[in-house]
Amino acid sequence: MTDTATTGPLHGVRVVELAGIGPGPFAAMLLADLGADVVRVDRPGGAGLGIDPAADLTNRNKRSVLVDLKAEDGAARVLDLVERADILVEGYRPGVAERLGIGPDACLARNPRLVYGRMTGWGQEGPLADRAGHDIGYIAVTGALGLVGEPDAPPAVPANLVGDYAGGSLYLVTGVLAALHHARAHGTGQVVDAAIVDGTAHLTTMIHAMFGAGVWQDRRRSNLLDGGAPFYGCYATADGGHMAVGALEPRFYAEFARVLGLPEETPGQFDLARWGELHEAVTARFASRTREEWTELFADTDACVAPVLSLAEAAGHPHLAARGTFTTHEGRVQPAPAPRFSATPTAVRTGPALPGADTAEVARDWGLGSPR
Repeated sequence: MTDTATTGPLHGVRVVELAGIGPGPFAAMLLADLGADVVRVDRPGGAGLGIDPAADLTNRNKRSVLVDLKAEDGAARVLDLVERADILVEGYRPGVAERLGIGPDACLARNPRLVYGRMTGWGQEGPLADRAGHDIGYIAVTGALGLVGEPDAPPAVPANLVGDYAGGSLYLVTGVLAALHHARAHGTGQVVDAAIVDGTAHLTTMIHAMFGAGVWQDRRRSNLLDGGAPFYGCYATADGGHMAVGALEPRFYAEFARVLGLPEETPGQFDLARWGELHEAVTARFASRTREEWTELFADTDACVAPVLSLAEAAGHPHLAARGTFTTHEGRVQPAPAPRFSATPTAVRTGPALPGADTAEVARDWGLGSPR
């Protein structure tokens, strides 16, 4: 093992990840990016994502062992790992891990200090706990999906970033690290129930505060932060591109209006009754130049305007390139680990773990004896 200063703040933390898809693997990747020794327990035949394991970036910085959990010795092999682990991450439907013999009771009996992280959409209990689901359904019932899009059209789907990863993965990581802190202080592990519906609802706390205070209308594109304000939204440019505007504060809006070239007779920023007119004026101005031209004009201002880039373009943005927000490892461009640490820097150390490729190495490093 290399020195802590080169492997991240979670160096020395051992994590068992029971292979799945979506938010569970992403959460385990984040722990691995932060320096944890994450061992992914892959099943024969794969997890069903339909992507070449060698290309699955969410398995970077991990190691993999292959275990048939339905085999006679499957549970015992996982429990051998659990005995030596600090954290376990699983994303099965409620009851599945228990039926496989690797549920919380079995694991905590083997290792009372273990933090057992459970990643589901609906949670471990409730009327929908046993039902199938995906990001779009979870964010739909929490009110988050209904915030996005045009008022006279179906809500816009924000990929699976809001539910799976923001409301799911990030809350699971926060939960298991908080529980790990408790386990190290008190010697007692526990179960962390990270439900995407809970995390996504929690993300809307500020919106609920504004709604309760009477400064947020419960309909799309009618508010300060949902595209309703003419100075907070996206506009098409002459070449079919788009610019994103976030000129909320008056001093930033003044700079925005000056660079955009809004006529003097244009309605004022907070003349709500004339927001429709202001929106039309801003739309017309952005349509007069290309995205590249507007990007150059706004480049050295505090107008809070940015070009809307594609995934392929993002890594080339000058600011992101200067910071190394994206990195290249083994020829693959990918987001670099985040956040950043002054004393224990993180890095993409290894590419995606191939199923079963690290069985012998893990057995040696975790003191498991000869690999089975």
